[in-house]
Amino acid sequence: METTNRSSRTDFILLGFSDRPHLERIISVAVFIFYLVTLVGNTAIILVSYLDTQLHTPMYFFLSNLSAVDLCYTTSIIPQMLVNLWGPTKSITYAGCALQFFFALDLGATECLLLAVMAYDRYAAVCQPLHYMVIMHPGLCHRMVLISWLGGLGSALILCSLTLKLPRCGHRLVDNFFCEMPALIKMACVYSRVIEIAVLTLGVILLLVPLSLILISYGVITQAVMRIKSASRWRKVLNTCGSHLTVVTLFYGTAIYMYMRPQKTKSQDEGKFLTLFYTIVTPSLNPLIYTLRNKEVKSALKRILKLKTVQQS
Repeated sequence: METTNRSSRTDFILLGFSDRPHLERIISVAVFIFYLVTLVGNTAIILVSYLDTQLHTPMYFFLSNLSAVDLCYTTSIIPQMLVNLWGPTKSITYAGCALQFFFALDLGATECLLLAVMAYDRYAAVCQPLHYMVIMHPGLCHRMVLISWLGGLGSALILCSLTLKLPRCGHRLVDNFFCEMPALIKMACVYSRVIEIAVLTLGVILLLVPLSLILISYGVITQAVMRIKSASRWRKVLNTCGSHLTVVTLFYGTAIYMYMRPQKTKSQDEGKFLTLFYTIVTPSLNPLIYTLRNKEVKSALKRILKLKTVQQS
């Protein structure tokens, strides 16, 4: 009994949308549907990219990694969120909160870097089409993905260690639906200049620098597209680049708005709904954006389904 009482005193309480109980049921249903779409859509992209040999290209190698990141990211957040929305308690253990915080930071930072890598891949495909496979050789692709994953891991270790060391003076209420950095920092009873500098520095490195590289890449791509005379190639470029640009806009737009603005300039409710958007909605839209706008993925899906039907008959 004493152990249980002690653990309950160290658990965190995720407030989420508990101040709006009439919204919780609607939100839980929406989150469950978006989670299913995320699981099915991203798993389908990974399987199709692996099974169809015509998709064994750098673009789909990066896209598979992006889908894997989205799968892991949502799975680190949504199951616990649904348990809290459907159950009588809103608690999460200290260890569970620390792990959730770490994986959310790690995978979010990895996605920032991966999107920049994918922009470089599109630049090489459009601006250097004759040398594309030489430039984007397997060794380079694997190194770029490895750097993205390690960059996310390193930033998560730095921010987690700094944030979790902040004194909380007994505060246990996390004013969000998962253990996110802004909510955890607000629990601290002291002001930390070090963590503010760390957040700003890593925000520039992981958000503004990759976004600048993406914009430069697409500036060069735009100039190249203007010189393309083939209508079919022009449409193909717009489809693949348009899908990536849409994902970049959704992800970077909300992330920069959340993390690069002073915390005092936005309300907590606004922050919760923005967090809900980029943690639940955006990962479910990514596979839809890439499959609906990409004829190669749709054709690969048809080939695999047709082959499976023939094998069964």
